[in-house]
Amino acid sequence: MKLYDCRALITGASGGIGLELVAALAAEGAHLLLVGRQLQALQSLAQRYPGKIEVLQADIRDRAGREAVVAAAKRFGALNTLINAAGINHFSLLEQHDEAAIAELIDLNVTATLQLTHRLLPLLRQQSSALVVNLGSTFGSIGYPGFTAYCASKFALRGFSEALRRELADTRVKVLYFAPRATRTGMNAANVVAMNDALQQTMDAPQLVATQLLQAIRREDDERYLGWPEKFFVRLNSLLPRLVDQALRKQLPIIQRFARAKP
Repeated sequence: MKLYDCRALITGASGGIGLELVAALAAEGAHLLLVGRQLQALQSLAQRYPGKIEVLQADIRDRAGREAVVAAAKRFGALNTLINAAGINHFSLLEQHDEAAIAELIDLNVTATLQLTHRLLPLLRQQSSALVVNLGSTFGSIGYPGFTAYCASKFALRGFSEALRRELADTRVKVLYFAPRATRTGMNAANVVAMNDALQQTMDAPQLVATQLLQAIRREDDERYLGWPEKFFVRLNSLLPRLVDQALRKQLPIIQRFARAKP
């Protein structure tokens, strides 16, 4: 897709990867409809890129919020790209979670994302070419200790992307599953950053991730995974999961120590 032809609706645009993605797309001439709960942050982006951005304050977890998004998308017109970037993360052992936190994570990362995509597909199908982008994670392919609920949500999103891609194979709508590795955003608490440093695991800058996502949108990739050796371990985990089990077992004491620490 040519980025200057892109008319995209983006959730989760006010921080982290989403924020950098907005800047990169606007610089390429794309027109954007940003959806989120924090109106002031969205308005700040619209002021930074006048004429390129429209904003809508809405909670996509609520039916009324999704209906407001659909109405705004119709007014926006010629919507040809949906970027599902909204999501949250919790780093702790499963026994430390409370039920409300698990439900909140699954509700936003999975349920609301599927429901919003369902509501917007009719608009996307009206275009000569369209793209659904689901922002996943390496943890959508590798179950990682300390991120059980988050992994469950991203495994679900990867499966959703694969199934929807096959379901729409005879249409003009393509589906991209984009899987970064650890990224230095506000989603990662201090104990996550400390753990990654202790394990000598690279964390990418959000600007780098946004640049890679733009390339994937241009190419209309089906999937793109970021980082080495993470891409290798994704493949290895699908073929020889016992080897990954053994590698993560060695890391487990460090993971447990930081997971039990207060963020």
